[in-house]
Amino acid sequence: MSEARIRGPLAELTIARVREFVREPEAIFWVFIFPVLLAGVLGLAFRSRPPEPIPVAVAAGVNGEARRAALSDNPDLDVELLPAHEARQALRRGAVVLVVSGDDTPEYTYDPTRPDSRTARLAVDAALQRAAGRGDAFEAARTEVTEPGSRYVDFLVPGLLGMNVMGTGMWGIGFSLVVARNGNLLKRFVAAPVRRRHLLAAQLLSRLVFLVPETAALLLFAWLLLGVPIRGSLVLLAAVALLGALTFSGLGLLTAARPRTIEGVSGLMNLVMVPMWIFSGIFFSTDRFPAVAQPFVQALPLTALNDALRAVMLEGAGALPLLPELAILAVWGVVTFILALRLFRWQ
Repeated sequence: MSEARIRGPLAELTIARVREFVREPEAIFWVFIFPVLLAGVLGLAFRSRPPEPIPVAVAAGVNGEARRAALSDNPDLDVELLPAHEARQALRRGAVVLVVSGDDTPEYTYDPTRPDSRTARLAVDAALQRAAGRGDAFEAARTEVTEPGSRYVDFLVPGLLGMNVMGTGMWGIGFSLVVARNGNLLKRFVAAPVRRRHLLAAQLLSRLVFLVPETAALLLFAWLLLGVPIRGSLVLLAAVALLGALTFSGLGLLTAARPRTIEGVSGLMNLVMVPMWIFSGIFFSTDRFPAVAQPFVQALPLTALNDALRAVMLEGAGALPLLPELAILAVWGVVTFILALRLFRWQ
């Protein structure tokens, strides 16, 4: 009995897909190297360091030098004295966020839509009021949060992991299927003595072969070099990532069910993925979106995956609190795979 018959058609198709993936240097880069590079760059950009002083200009005038001296005592402000026209020009260019007049009565010129300009106005006003004789009722203590698990980079890494699971699941499956359809390879597979569900299931299984090294590379980098904690169960974290990979593999199958060209599937992939890049909380919290958008945001599979990954990694959550997110992922995975089976075009 031949080795292929012993393995079965599903195993043979899965092995063929794995070999095809390994022979693509671009795929290896995007799956394993790019997420680590992105985490490193963003982790360096948002590393723990003191906040930069807010740039403020004082317009030259009768009281300009005195106001500059009063504001220079505040370490949160970077103050310079400029002629009035240069100060206004610096504000227009964004070189400073607030201009203080040098006349008898202080006047603050700033853009109220910039959060740092409003912060600068409060700091400048408090410093000038103290210089004019107003005393502080008390001096509040400061507590700066720098412990692992509460930094921006800790929030970021689970989002990058979820984004990578989504991207490689959809692009890796979608492109290979359309290329095979365009080259009439799928048509030949259909004529072979294998079931169609085996052909699609092989795409899913080949994707899962790379899930462990793909997630391990990013998590090890984040843990060893960035100090990102993993407070929950590694088994639960792996299960969440596995369910996410299956979900987005099903979504990738559905997206690639009909297109005949690379351009067509690329457009559909971007149509599906871009809203999740924006709304699913990769780089900032989904709480920033208005309440009217929350039902849509929370129903997205990437939102559920990111929330579950963060709960396990940063909060040490168990399986029970994650049931709503896991249910969303399961529904998306089952529905998209069933629809892909019904709508798939084999030639």
